Amino acid sequence: MKKFHILIILLLPSFLALAQKERKFVREGNKWFETGLKDTAKLDTVSFGKAEVAYRRALEIKPEDHQWQFNLADALYKQKKAEESAKEFGDIAEKTPLPADKSMAFHNMGNSYLVQKKLDESIATYKKALRLTPNDPETKYNLAYAMKMKKEEEKKKQQNKDKDKDKKDQNKNQEKDQNKDQNKDQDKQKQNQNQDQNKDPQQNQKQQPQQNKISKQNAEQMLQALENDEKQTQEKVKKAQALKAGKRNVDKNW
Repeated sequence: MKKFHILIILLLPSFLALAQKERKFVREGNKWFETGLKDTAKLDTVSFGKAEVAYRRALEIKPEDHQWQFNLADALYKQKKAEESAKEFGDIAEKTPLPADKSMAFHNMGNSYLVQKKLDESIATYKKALRLTPNDPETKYNLAYAMKMKKEEEKKKQQNKDKDKDKKDQNKNQEKDQNKDQNKDQDKQKQNQNQDQNKDPQQNQKQQPQQNKISKQNAEQMLQALENDEKQTQEKVKKAQALKAGKRNVDKNW
């Protein structure tokens, strides 16, 4: 029995020392967290980062303490580590038995989803919080805000779809107009070709007389040549007749 009591005595100082370290880390984390909240002009990620480290050290000593885990999740959220903070708040909501703490964890988890623009997840999580605390005004407001953003997002998507559809319709109409213009041009070209073909025989007929026409000088030369030929022919005929006449006379003299 003495050994048992001695063991308890020996363990007690160690437990107290760990508890003191745990509280020291928590106080340190709270200090840095408050420092980060003071500067409202900008986000003090350095102070919130130091708070995160201190809370993690406290949780190493006392992992089951949901309060320190809640503080850690808040520090992560303040650093815009929304994905990590959502996981921490979700873990708290599963483990904590108290409805008020569970609702608060769901509320902050919804905020983490909202920052990431995961609207469906944030809406579902806010609804979980309101099932536990139906009269929470902040959760109601955040839920309404998330639902409004969801409607705007759907409206933009629909507008984009309509724009895409209008563009497609415009492109189709332009293609149709281009095809019509091309067909008209082709028809005009065919008509012009047919007209040219119909004109060609007439042009040939008109051109033929023009090709047969001769100049006045050439015509006179040709007439003169014909007259000369005719004179020569007449002279030959006369000479032939004279020779025949002479022969006849000779025959008569015989």
